[in-house]
Parts: sequence; structure tokens; C-alpha cells
Amino acid sequence: MVNRMSVLVAARLAAFLGVFGCAFALSGCGDRSGTQYNVSGTVTFGGEPVPAGQILLAPDTSKGNSGPATIVTIRNGKYDTREANRGTGGGPHVVTITGYDGKPDPGGELPDGRILFSDYHIEVDLPNESTTKDFDVPSTHR
Repeated sequence: MVNRMSVLVAARLAAFLGVFGCAFALSGCGDRSGTQYNVSGTVTFGGEPVPAGQILLAPDTSKGNSGPATIVTIRNGKYDTREANRGTGGGPHVVTITGYDGKPDPGGELPDGRILFSDYHIEVDLPNESTTKDFDVPSTHR
């Protein structure tokens, strides 16, 4: 026989989970589809394509932008957020790029090879639409 206290606790738990679920859905955390745009382009280092690396596109919160950050892989000087199956929102962003020589070591400790440069930061304003954005990291940045 189910006692009255168990029913009351179960009802409160269900109500809490329902409110939490609605708040989560309304916050945009559960659905990335409405405001995400594809960004693709090239990344060069001193004018040459970056063989391997990562590019992080993060909303610039200091300028009032918010939303999820997106990280994608650079291969043969190209990147595309569709490869990561995610996009990014528009507005001010801080982009952080790290590049490698693309020559993995035999031991597997450096799968993308030796580092060419790390943590190159640049601020960009992305449009509220899919776009192409190229980046040239100066050869003086190490």
C-alpha cells in the first residue's frame, strides 16, 4: 500500500522536474538550432596554410554577447563548423587559434605534430548568417 507521504514526495519531485525542464528549454541550452550559423574559411600562418590545429569561436561576453562557444579542427588550412556539427551565433566573438605542423610523431604523443603557434587571439564581429571568415596569424606570433 502506498502511503500518503510517498505520493506527496513523488508529486513534488515531478513538479520540480517539470519546472526545471521548462526553464532549461526556454534558456536555449537544449536547442542550438534557431540561432546557430555555419562559419568556414582558411587559416594561414605567415601566409601559408596551417596544416593542423584548432579554432575556438567564443561569444565576447565583455561586449554583451552570449551563447555557446564552438571549437573546430583546422586541416590543411581549412575549417568549417559544419564538420563539428555545430555553428555559432552572430555578434562579437573572441577567436583563439592554435596551429601545428601536421607531422605526427611515431610515438603518438603529438598527433597533430609540433606546435607552430598557440593562443593567437583576435576579436571579430560575426554576422547573423552563415559566413566565410579567413584568418592570417602573423609569423611573428609564437
